[in-house]
Amino acid sequence: MWSAVPARQSVEAGQEDQTGGAEFTVFLRGQRIGSEEVTVTRPSGGWVVTATGRTGPPLEFSFDKFVARYGADWQTQSLEVSGQMRGQGLLLNTSFSGGTATSDVVQAGKQARLSHKVSSDTIALPNNFYGAYEVLALRLHTAQPGSTFPIYVAPQAEVQATVTKITQRRMETSTTKYELRQFDVSFQNPGGALQVEVWVDSRGRLARLAIPVASLAVVRDDLSGVMSRLDSFSHPRDEAAFIPANGFSLAASFTKPEGVAKPPVVILVSGSGPQDRDETVFGIPILGQVAGRLSDAGFFVVRYDKRGVGQSGGRIESTSIEAYAEDLRGVVNWVRKRKDVDTDRVAVVGHSEGGSVALLVGSQMRGQVRALGLLAAPGQTGREITLMQQRRALDKLQEPESAKQEKIALQNKIMDAVISGTGWQSVPPELRRQSDTAWFRSWLLFDPAQVVRRTNQPILLLQGSLDTQVPPDQADKLEALANARRAGPSAVARKVVVPGVNHLLVPARTGEVEEYSSLPVRTVSPEITDALISWLKEVLPVKR
Repeated sequence: MWSAVPARQSVEAGQEDQTGGAEFTVFLRGQRIGSEEVTVTRPSGGWVVTATGRTGPPLEFSFDKFVARYGADWQTQSLEVSGQMRGQGLLLNTSFSGGTATSDVVQAGKQARLSHKVSSDTIALPNNFYGAYEVLALRLHTAQPGSTFPIYVAPQAEVQATVTKITQRRMETSTTKYELRQFDVSFQNPGGALQVEVWVDSRGRLARLAIPVASLAVVRDDLSGVMSRLDSFSHPRDEAAFIPANGFSLAASFTKPEGVAKPPVVILVSGSGPQDRDETVFGIPILGQVAGRLSDAGFFVVRYDKRGVGQSGGRIESTSIEAYAEDLRGVVNWVRKRKDVDTDRVAVVGHSEGGSVALLVGSQMRGQVRALGLLAAPGQTGREITLMQQRRALDKLQEPESAKQEKIALQNKIMDAVISGTGWQSVPPELRRQSDTAWFRSWLLFDPAQVVRRTNQPILLLQGSLDTQVPPDQADKLEALANARRAGPSAVARKVVVPGVNHLLVPARTGEVEEYSSLPVRTVSPEITDALISWLKEVLPVKR
């Protein structure tokens, strides 16, 4: 059994005090749904973690008491919880003695007593109580890859957890840089392994918790504000900028090439969701890597945090494809005012949904944007893409065809209601809360066929052959649309499909989303960037 060096020894050795309070924000699919206040204290002979919190729909959970007590060497002593889940009361009192955890539970008026054999140094982690992970963070502080330790999912069972990987991370605000470590931890639950990311600061305190499969993230407030960002990738020539937008600023990095007096410009646009300037997905800084290679090839490259993300202002709740296009127009106007670039040679390159945003701006700024690069971009309406992705997901399930058709029918009802604003009475309320957004409506209605015909730029369609989120046939559709334009011989489309590459633009085995977290290669395929650089040098020649 793995045993950590007791944290009290670390403090006595001169390291920072590990006690104190912290506030956390809970995000689901990038939307703020709750918060917790957590305090770690060290009374004589042990550790105590206390917390209160509230999480809104779809979890609808609140608690006014969480108290976990541990001995000086992490002997688990007791756990006390009181709160409400979906309006029903919840009480949990667990005592630990002689290798047994005994829990008295009251939930929705029903009482039960449960007992389980546990390790003396087990970590009590009841579901939905994220402050409990403070103890895990303190224990991970001295862990190494391969370390294993017991977790008691109170009041259900004890499971084993294993540290599979440790990654150095940096986050920065306008005033402070944080050195963090990301511990990838695999929980061996009875229903299958659960992958969890636990980010720990230099004191051993919890900084961030993420459960990727649930699209859930819990972030300490000093690291979740609009002026903080994950520094997942940097290039030696990166410089920071704040670009004026409509009532706020977009935080950006621009990377200058060496040896080019007035280089052409490439603006990178990230894909769907709350993406920062590097578009870090499953630990892969997609656009960060692309930016470095483009700059090394002689281009002035700009990438930026989307509104409401990282250090950018604005509100993510009110976003839409049109709003993202407005932001991109602001970046184009900003770069065209610079004296150190060739303002007549500006290209916009978008990945995934960012390709739709790039197309829209290309149609609106035909005299200012000279070329469009679309990386794994959709060639059909958002509604068609959504149904295609749902059908693919359903095909993997062992369900009767009738059940699958019911899910497709419900999805169509939801999309009809989002577009028309009516018909919500036949949709479960929690699904309405998730779907009735400005962004989803704009996505469903976005039609590349209407937008492409209004562009007049040369277009590159760059795609991985193993892309299962936006399959290669989408590039075929965009190619046909682009070549049907009456915009002159210069407005040609070039399609490049790179074998063995997935939607994240990295080499893959199957291309399925399920393998993203275990991909052995974590860098964008050189064939992707080579094709992009070759095309850019043709349409926007680098003059050295």
